[in-house]
Amino acid sequence: MKQNKLSGRRLIVSLLIILLIPLTTLFAARTAGGRSYYLVSVLIIFYTMIPFFLVFEGRRPQARELVILAVMCAIAVFSRALFIWLPHFKPMVAVIMITGIAFGPEAGFLSGAISGFVSNFLFGQGPLTPWQMFAYGMGGFVIGLLYRLGLLKRRPVPLAAAGAVCVLVVVGPLLDTGSLLVMAAEVTKESAAAIYLSGLPVNVIHATATALTLLLVSDAMFEKLDRIRIKYGMMEAKG
Repeated sequence: MKQNKLSGRRLIVSLLIILLIPLTTLFAARTAGGRSYYLVSVLIIFYTMIPFFLVFEGRRPQARELVILAVMCAIAVFSRALFIWLPHFKPMVAVIMITGIAFGPEAGFLSGAISGFVSNFLFGQGPLTPWQMFAYGMGGFVIGLLYRLGLLKRRPVPLAAAGAVCVLVVVGPLLDTGSLLVMAAEVTKESAAAIYLSGLPVNVIHATATALTLLLVSDAMFEKLDRIRIKYGMMEAKG
């Protein structure tokens, strides 16, 4: 299946959104004491829609493309809820990464942001919600970008390894940073060390769940998604 090259416009807009989201989250946390997380969550979803729709430079996205993206978000939310009994073992980011590979990094980011927001209606909304949306979105964006650039293959073993590393290096530290800024009265070396060290076992469990999910189900999901793409010409952006 032919991969789309990253246009300069596509990359610049995506990078702007990646910078805009944490700045908005930080501003809201500092000015509203973290109480405006619903507003920030909606803004994040709006921000992530900008690069997603700009991918379709020559046409509007079809309804079926939005439907399949909604289905992937629903699967991601279900996968998180399914393991509610097992602390920190959440396969959701793996589904988000699969979305980023199958439909592009922008779709992966949007899927992560929406899945994080919707799933928290089950797990509880709060000041950490915007950070979770950003972190999960980054998981889909980074893996989708690596695949789009030809640096990552869709084979289960390398994909599982890349997913685990992404959780340990990107997703987990972003979640820990959110916890640090929300929970610590003052950010110091001691408080940062306590948060990041206590978050390491959690991130390892999260990375394990991500790797196992990618190892076991990625091939089957890609097969189904490829059929949809080929049959309907979905997510085929110009430029």
